[in-house]
Amino acid sequence: MTQPTTVGRALALLSRIEPLRVLDVYSCIGGGTEGYRRAFRNCHITGVDIQAQPDYRGDAFHQGDAIEFIREHGHEFDFIHASPPCQGEGAPTKGTNAARNAAIGRTYPRLIVPTRAALEAIGRPYVIENVPGSEVRKDIRLCGEQFGLAVLMHRYFELGGWTTVQPAHPRHRGYVRGWRHGEYRDGPYVAAYGAGGGKATVAEIRAAKGIDWSTDHLRLREALPPAYTEWIGRAFLAAHAPALEVAA
Repeated sequence: MTQPTTVGRALALLSRIEPLRVLDVYSCIGGGTEGYRRAFRNCHITGVDIQAQPDYRGDAFHQGDAIEFIREHGHEFDFIHASPPCQGEGAPTKGTNAARNAAIGRTYPRLIVPTRAALEAIGRPYVIENVPGSEVRKDIRLCGEQFGLAVLMHRYFELGGWTTVQPAHPRHRGYVRGWRHGEYRDGPYVAAYGAGGGKATVAEIRAAKGIDWSTDHLRLREALPPAYTEWIGRAFLAAHAPALEVAA
């Protein structure tokens, strides 16, 4: 989906200059990190998460507030990826679900807007990823079917300081396996969220997302498939190949 000749030239140029310094905030176990590692190859990736992530996939990890880290250290990186927790952004926190959550005292922070403000203040190329229904700008939409994965997991990506072309979205091959509205349906995709009702097991999520370094069910459910950010990283390389050639 990205011009291979352009990406190949960019990779060759990266091998002749300093490693690309990548920051992955709200990193979880590093599904996004692994994709960028595959795309950039010559890179050093730092993850940041408010929770300890013993299974984190990158080169360095900092436990702390993502927005504070961007403000204090974002200028030290060449490329920044952010995946704010979706619990405060999508449908579960809106409409009747929002009223239900408020009634039981459950609140979720809305982090996309302050994260964007911190990234724009730094001025580095960035990506913000989130779910349908969130406040992220819908520059790119990716789906597991685009990569032959057994999980759909539609996600949107806001691109800051660079652009690329939306790839084609192939037709889905069937249903997501499991119970829905009292009816069980079989299908080529697994439900990598929640538990019970035919939802995916740890082994099924690992296989469906292409993540083999963790067995934590919750973290696996939250993680991006590396194929998504590998595509984003290669698109970024293709967009910046002329600048890399000058730098080299």
